[in-house]
Amino acid sequence: MKRTDYCGLIDRRYLGQTVTLAGWVHRRRDHGGVIFIDLRDREGLVQVVCDPDRAETFATAETLRNEFCIQVTGLVRPRPEGTTNASLVSGEVEVLAHTIAVLNASATPPFQLDDENLSETVRLTHRVLDLRRPQMQQNLKLRYKTAMAARRFLDDEGFVDIETPILYKSTPEGAREFLVPSRIHHGQFYALPQSPQLFKQMLMMAGFDRYYQIVKCFRDEDLRADRQPEFTQIDIETSFLDELEIRGIMERLVLAMFRDALGVELPNPFPIMKYADAMRDYGSDKPDLRVPLKLTELTDLMKTVDFKVFRGAADLPNGRVAALRVPGGGTLTRKEIDDYTTFVAIYGAKGLAYIKVNDVTKVSEEGLQSPIVKFLPEPVLREILARTGAANGDLIFFGADREKVVNDALGALRAKVGHDRGFATKEWKPLWVVDFPMFEYDDESKTWAARHHPFTAPKDGDEEKFESDPAHAIAKAYDVVLNGWEIGGGSVRIHRPEIQAKVFASLKISPEDQQRKFGFLLESLKYGAPPHGGIAFGLDRIVTLMCGAESIRDVIAFPKTQRGQDLLIDTPTPVTEQQLRDLHIRVRASDAAAKPA
Repeated sequence: MKRTDYCGLIDRRYLGQTVTLAGWVHRRRDHGGVIFIDLRDREGLVQVVCDPDRAETFATAETLRNEFCIQVTGLVRPRPEGTTNASLVSGEVEVLAHTIAVLNASATPPFQLDDENLSETVRLTHRVLDLRRPQMQQNLKLRYKTAMAARRFLDDEGFVDIETPILYKSTPEGAREFLVPSRIHHGQFYALPQSPQLFKQMLMMAGFDRYYQIVKCFRDEDLRADRQPEFTQIDIETSFLDELEIRGIMERLVLAMFRDALGVELPNPFPIMKYADAMRDYGSDKPDLRVPLKLTELTDLMKTVDFKVFRGAADLPNGRVAALRVPGGGTLTRKEIDDYTTFVAIYGAKGLAYIKVNDVTKVSEEGLQSPIVKFLPEPVLREILARTGAANGDLIFFGADREKVVNDALGALRAKVGHDRGFATKEWKPLWVVDFPMFEYDDESKTWAARHHPFTAPKDGDEEKFESDPAHAIAKAYDVVLNGWEIGGGSVRIHRPEIQAKVFASLKISPEDQQRKFGFLLESLKYGAPPHGGIAFGLDRIVTLMCGAESIRDVIAFPKTQRGQDLLIDTPTPVTEQQLRDLHIRVRASDAAAKPA
């Protein structure tokens, strides 16, 4: 017989019916004359009972081991009273086996599939087995449901799914690219796209009006829990809508994905926060609003003190001094404070000053416990307490450095302390962050770079400011943030060629380089390009949040490690000399290999 249904879907509707099931032996239990088999497939488990009265079937059952692939035909009957399992769809029934066919035996697995303490190296090396685990099956099915929810919504809104090229042109302005050598064109290279950005803009110029694509993108950058060298985004572009209208559609898309795939109603509408306010209050452009703690601005106050650590930072052109009040933080031990000091060092902080507030009425070393109290005048200490709203038993952390270091360090510390100390609420907290700067200054190259990308339109009224005052030019750019993760980013695009050329010039891209790298875009803009804008959502990140996973690797079928390796198929690997010769490439020996032993 052919399979009649999935194991995990067998319930009371099937009572009295004969079914044929196929799957893997999750567990085999011999109860002194009766053998129980938990049979597993992608939909879950069902209990199979093997009675010794059926000698041949029972004999086969005795040979089964974990992960054997089998087919079972049997009668669905109620489980005996007191043995039901409410956590399973099939928990009220069992299958009395009539026949068992071993479709394939299995070697002893390197781990138990219900082991929750597996190292990631073991999991990724044996990814096929890891993907059999119920949690991974659930994660990937949720990913599918999320993608389908997005497709349904976008289809209903009139968006057209259009594929764009994977072999692209190298335009190294953003993250580092993956290069692909051309065999036919000696010494020339393609690049794998970091996004379909320019193609989707040109589709708008071509008149398609509303485009989307669930697409692979590639970035050869340092990896973390929320990054992969290849990732998937829901890429969207639309014409003839302004920023508010685009955000309105995209917000409804996010609501639909969470409702249809997860059964969750996100807050509606999403709150909106300006970039400047997010950085001032949270030190981050993707603040986790489940944590209620905020930063307190002290830069102006510290310009009046002689304490070099604070005064020096306050006097920097791009300096900042800020505080983070931790309610009840006075109970933190010295070791805990040292651990937080080590944590902020990751973000460039040279230290982490603090004050424990023992008695808010005694603004001196008697009531305030800290090595820095003696360096700060009493009026300044009073103002710090007033601004932070500190009370007895609180602790105040301080950051003093360049603004970026303070924001990065205290922003990350705020989130960590919030979760460590139980301040974070368990809810969904979406947010629009808007009014991003058009440019950011690169301290190393001493030049301005595009904050999002150089195709982002300036805010109305700022069309000329990006030339005269790039530090204060605001872009029509917007990000969607959820529980501290940026899940989508987009902007209204430049649709007038003269503005695009000026932005390129502001970024010190010469007219020759403009034509060489972006001539196709500038040419397309000449022919009545419509106003347009869009967004790209990180599908991996969205599903990671939905699953409550710690890493996007848990929602990608075959991910890379943090070193960019696939442990299952053992890649990257060397290629043959002939392959290199065909591509006109010679590999240099690494420095380590070139040095004599």
